Amino acid sequence: MATLTQLEYLVAVDRHRHFGKAAKACHVSQPTLSMQLQKLEDEYSMIFFDRSKQPILPTQEGLAVIEQAKAILREVGKLDHICRNKSGEPSGDFRLAVIPTIAPYLLPLFLGAFAERYTAVKLLIEEMTTENIIAALEADRIDAGILATPLQVDALVERPLYYEPFSLYVSEGHALAKLDTVNEDKLDGKDLWLLSEGHCLRNQVVRICSLRGKTGIFPNVRFESGSLETVMHLVEQGHGYTLIPLLATRSLSKARREWLKPFSKPVPSREVSLVYRRTQYKQPILEALAAQVQASLPADLPTERQRGIEVVRI
Repeated sequence: MATLTQLEYLVAVDRHRHFGKAAKACHVSQPTLSMQLQKLEDEYSMIFFDRSKQPILPTQEGLAVIEQAKAILREVGKLDHICRNKSGEPSGDFRLAVIPTIAPYLLPLFLGAFAERYTAVKLLIEEMTTENIIAALEADRIDAGILATPLQVDALVERPLYYEPFSLYVSEGHALAKLDTVNEDKLDGKDLWLLSEGHCLRNQVVRICSLRGKTGIFPNVRFESGSLETVMHLVEQGHGYTLIPLLATRSLSKARREWLKPFSKPVPSREVSLVYRRTQYKQPILEALAAQVQASLPADLPTERQRGIEVVRI
């Protein structure tokens, strides 16, 4: 019969695809981890990993065992959480990931209040791209993510937190700067700065402007950046425009706000949600997190979809 420790080692090796890294994560020596997995393979007469590959890969028969091991460990974690949290109050470890175009603007709004109110919650926060958050949720490496939705992933629950409109950030000499409001039909891809591949904000802007495959401002320059601030500085140097979400405009100085132009209705907006696995059992923390985020939002940021906005789908 497999032990919980052996199952933890099995899942760790699958996660890290390396025996040494898995052993370090489990706080044991590599020989100890390897010996326990060897015992498990002998007991079930199967090989879980192809050790000839670098990084190592699960065998076909090993995949089914690994998935079942993850399910068992989730249920054990749920049992432990229930037994240790009989009061139902939010407590325990919680791993949260936030996409980079949300994290610097949203976290300062709610994090202090959440930490002060829920002292029994140990919150670990990482910045990740949308693709990495989905992979981490599916692998149980994180408990939840805050990102733009919809994702259309059956195994995940999407709980909308707010709907964030975009504004245009346009250089002073550009033709769009002369308009009071901008219709998205006026946007031309050759004057637009985008974030690098892998950032969902890039995908949303491409969706708004139908710009896939068009060249940038400088035909001989390929720009790759994950920083919205860098893109805005390029615009300020007199080069084109970009789109920025509402929360990112909150920290702008009065002078920099002069570069903003609102969209005419329907205003393109993004849905921002708390996303987690359907099997997630840390519901008190999820409820507390969602409530604190929404309570900390600016009054003009809608928490429900309203008329006059167009939710941009990735």
